[in-house]
Amino acid sequence: MEDTSSKPLYEKIFENVKQDILTAKYGIGDRIPSEKELADEYGVSRITSKKALELLAGERLIIRKPGKGSFVADAERDFADSAVALQERKTAAPAEELKTIGLVITDFGNSYGTGLIYGMEEAARAHDCFLVLRRSFGIPDNEEASIQKLLKLGVDGLIVFPAQGEYFNAEILKLVIERFPLVLVDRHLKGVAAASISTAHAAAARHATEYLFDLGHRHIAFLSPPPTDTTAVEERIEGFIQAHAEQGIIVDRGLWINDVTSTLPNSFNDTNIERDIAMIIAHLEEHPAITAVFAIEYNIALLAKAAIERMGKRIPEDYSIVCFDSPPTSLGGGYAFTHIRQDEERIGQLAVENVLRIMKGETVPNKRQLDAKLVPGESTGPARI
Repeated sequence: MEDTSSKPLYEKIFENVKQDILTAKYGIGDRIPSEKELADEYGVSRITSKKALELLAGERLIIRKPGKGSFVADAERDFADSAVALQERKTAAPAEELKTIGLVITDFGNSYGTGLIYGMEEAARAHDCFLVLRRSFGIPDNEEASIQKLLKLGVDGLIVFPAQGEYFNAEILKLVIERFPLVLVDRHLKGVAAASISTAHAAAARHATEYLFDLGHRHIAFLSPPPTDTTAVEERIEGFIQAHAEQGIIVDRGLWINDVTSTLPNSFNDTNIERDIAMIIAHLEEHPAITAVFAIEYNIALLAKAAIERMGKRIPEDYSIVCFDSPPTSLGGGYAFTHIRQDEERIGQLAVENVLRIMKGETVPNKRQLDAKLVPGESTGPARI
């Protein structure tokens, strides 16, 4: 693409495909190009094309069907349930009998988030209440504004998946002080009595690290964004260190990269992606003893995979990779990383149930953590000799 504007490439792809849909180049029910096809057509990474498709899905222009592809949506058919639910809320019963829960989430996709929302919607349906969703894209100002608007809308409770950052925004602290029905997802407020539901991140990271140790790996690169007081990141680091301590293996922080930023919402563009891939290549070349990579999230695992392949190395013969979360590959699509699979649906269900319990004046645990599962994939093997 030769456009010299500063607009991110994923937005340009999104706008082009959206225009093709609006001008009926693709009709209702037609399959649109896949992540790989769009990446090849525009000469970008699959991370970029994936983001464009997620934006199209967010605007209800397409329906994404795992293992089949993405298809132009039929608004009346594909979103009939949500339209009926809204109409029922207006006419079927007095407003005071219906409960509405606001959900503020950074973003969601195939690797993480879709199952979370599915679990919340199922629980909301079971308890005859409704979800109102807004995405913050990991930007604190968006998160704060979304909370304010949802409160103005009159929601009875809130579920918040906080943006990464050094501090929780002032609106969340106000809700805690005012004892508003609130549940945090994925992280918790240190020293503050706010209910939270998350994965047992430290235990999961420890288990994944032990799995690499069992394969003979001793020099492991740990890749993450800046921790910046985000509890989920801190706990995964803690688990990684615990595994070393329990095995009597010295933690070499010189093998770590803690400033991967291209996967953060406000830094997601091809320039930053290429910078991070180059940084990982340089790091692996500078530390030839490294035989495995622990990526703190799926998109960082994709960066590591791209870096290793550009070096002309093989996975898992030369380098093994483990990560948190990975899209389902049971229907034959995508690369199967060895990964930690979080119990997203159960986390989502508990978040809704706990908000409803708080509304009733019941006491819920301040911090609830669920076990995760290690799923072996194609990306791990014995350490090279």
